[in-house]
Amino acid sequence: MTTQPTEPAGRTPITSAADIDLNDWDFWGRPDEEREHAFRLLRDLDKPAFFPEPEFSLGGVTGPGYHALVRHADILEASRNPEVFCSGDGGATNIPDLPAEFAEYFGSMINMDDPRHARLRRIVSRAFTPRMIKQFESDVDVAASRIVDELLETGSGCDFVTEVAAKLPLKIICDMMGIPEKDYQFVFDRSNIVLGATDPEYVSERADIAHALLTAGMELQQLVQDLAALRMQTPTDDLTSSLVNANIDGERLTAQELGSFFILLVVAGNETTRNAISHGMRLLTLNPEQRRLWLEDFEGRAPRAIEEIVRLAAPVNYMRRKVTRDHEMNGNLYREGEKVLLYYWAANRDERVFDDPLRFDIRRDPNPHVGFGGPGPHFCLGAHLARREITAMFRELLRRVPQIEAGAPERLLSSFINGIKHMPCEF
Repeated sequence: MTTQPTEPAGRTPITSAADIDLNDWDFWGRPDEEREHAFRLLRDLDKPAFFPEPEFSLGGVTGPGYHALVRHADILEASRNPEVFCSGDGGATNIPDLPAEFAEYFGSMINMDDPRHARLRRIVSRAFTPRMIKQFESDVDVAASRIVDELLETGSGCDFVTEVAAKLPLKIICDMMGIPEKDYQFVFDRSNIVLGATDPEYVSERADIAHALLTAGMELQQLVQDLAALRMQTPTDDLTSSLVNANIDGERLTAQELGSFFILLVVAGNETTRNAISHGMRLLTLNPEQRRLWLEDFEGRAPRAIEEIVRLAAPVNYMRRKVTRDHEMNGNLYREGEKVLLYYWAANRDERVFDDPLRFDIRRDPNPHVGFGGPGPHFCLGAHLARREITAMFRELLRRVPQIEAGAPERLLSSFINGIKHMPCEF
């Protein structure tokens, strides 16, 4: 049975970089201001800190440790050099190498390098036709409006995460793939397990996390493969039909690749966008002057406001890379076989790049954040859709419920996702 973290009863103050342990669940349970202080200490070191790999794993091979890249410049350069800092050797989403049995469900593009990564991205990108994209953009606006309709029907308040932020990306992704509404909750619950398995709310402390993850992955894959079988017989205009029936330059997805892509889509597209919307609502509550600015000219200020929300939300804390050969970067030597973690959350607060980085400023320009990942082949494929969803949700909220406020968030216990599980709202 895999050991699971629990919330710490008390915390010791962090006064120096020596007090920081990124493998300690106590660290990820700390408030934002404490983690911001800790990452500032790490950025001020002469070279990236090195940490042993955590004992808690999914049964994969635990290596000697990893370098924590927390400076914006390091993350940009590593992202631009996928030949040196690779994703496919052991996976990008877990610190220890992923065990082989996980590859069937979680071996998606995010855990691949070229040429396999380029092949899958090419097939998926070509399946998103201009007509399909235009339809989904229209659907986003309609769905956001209906969510606010339902919010207003409640009369006073609700759990903002489950009743507002989570509903929009879940509906859009399921509709894109052709998943019927009766299965929305099924997909939502399994995606919570995949990214929230270290949180006792989603996987019991008595449960085996590896078994829970594999079961959730298997169930999501089976759902889309059953749908794919139907679409091969009776095509429709959804993305599943496009992926299983289109032969793009002689290439098509296998059943396993389709299942893994769907898991990536529902996990990355659902969880990250809902967390950006949740963090955005909290930021607007804590910064009423920024809310007023946005209300004065919503459409004109929306593009920069969305980028600023994504910068501070940084829904994915890190991605992992493995060094393929000895390489010097920004004055530091990385040896073949070593691992590095790209801490996007920390890079988005780098005072070398962002003026007053902890300030929420919807007019911030320039804003070269890495909230959608760094530059290069692994930049988020769904960034355009995410921006569209976040904009549509806040357009409806600020226009129709301008006084809505978010209470204290209940954070997801995870080192990988900067998530909010629940958050009360009032209006």
